[in-house]
Amino acid sequence: MKLDTYTLLGRSGLRVSPIALGTMTFGTEWGWGADEGSARRLFDLYVDAGGNFIDTADLYTEGTSETWVGRFTAARGLREQLVIATKYSYNAQTGNPNAGGNHRKNLLRALEGSLKRLGTDYIDLYYLHTWDRMTPVDEVMRAMDDAVRAGKIRYVGLSDVPAWYAGRAQTLADWRGFEPVAAMQLEYSLIERNAEHEFADLATQLGMGLVPWSPLGMGVLSGKYRPSQSGADGASGLAAAASAGRLQTVGPKPPPGFDKLSPRNFAIVGELERVAHEAGRPMAQVALNWLYQKRGVSSIIVGATKAAQLEESLGALDFMLAPELIARLDAASEPAHPFPYYMFADGHQARIHGQVNVRAEPANHAHVQQVPAPEQP
Repeated sequence: MKLDTYTLLGRSGLRVSPIALGTMTFGTEWGWGADEGSARRLFDLYVDAGGNFIDTADLYTEGTSETWVGRFTAARGLREQLVIATKYSYNAQTGNPNAGGNHRKNLLRALEGSLKRLGTDYIDLYYLHTWDRMTPVDEVMRAMDDAVRAGKIRYVGLSDVPAWYAGRAQTLADWRGFEPVAAMQLEYSLIERNAEHEFADLATQLGMGLVPWSPLGMGVLSGKYRPSQSGADGASGLAAAASAGRLQTVGPKPPPGFDKLSPRNFAIVGELERVAHEAGRPMAQVALNWLYQKRGVSSIIVGATKAAQLEESLGALDFMLAPELIARLDAASEPAHPFPYYMFADGHQARIHGQVNVRAEPANHAHVQQVPAPEQP
């Protein structure tokens, strides 16, 4: 479970753990999550295993997450050892339109608030949290670059934006000499693979490390729900899922990202259960291991409310999933290919390449192995 192999974040030189600690569960303000004592145990467990990549946001648990991350970091004296990522965009001041959005005024307001809650004078990786569909991308990239030059952030990230937006942001950075985008945070899992349509190529071609969130599909892939114990049609399994965990708190009309309980997804869970049984590994570990093999992925964000959950997740990269098992999971979870993506499938592409297989696959991960210090004479 020792996280002693690190990954370069995109084309930057920043070394991050292949599993990041997600802290959206730090706090109980949203009706689920961990109290401070439990959150501290999760934090200690992660850093004691060698983890160095902590993910939070100003939105999470109304600021409690950032506050506790800062408090736990200071208590252990780990500020220089940790890579702390946080985000801005969401509005916590009803009626004030400039207290949310991607624009410069809100970026600077939110950044100062995060620095204060985290108890630090710089943030290692600062993400735009979600595209606001209004602010010009050049305004964002210039404001981010100004914050880098002021020493308040070290690296720039984007989260939940369209691929064209991220491509334009990186092009502007290259053209104007702004700090480039080092990381792209997106939802990505066995049950949410739409990132593969655009973002895998974007990441590898333009140097952004993919950092998937919700890699266990809001817990649906965690092993909590097992079709083998739920009847052939999966109906009772879906009913059980709907009455447990954070998915219970979102109501009958879940927001985007929380609408995970579908027959399609439960069928994927069924194949995951069978593959995990053959691999001799927990379902959560298999789901995370499968995801880490995907092109462009630098680090996977894993959250938990209990130590046992996190311990299991931290062991997800201690083995190699057999290629035939990966292929089965790929087939079971194959996403739809709407226009124009069906034009890029192998069968159609063969008509372009004269029925000859032509592949150009870039390298996936750049690893940095932790080398023990030499013994003193």
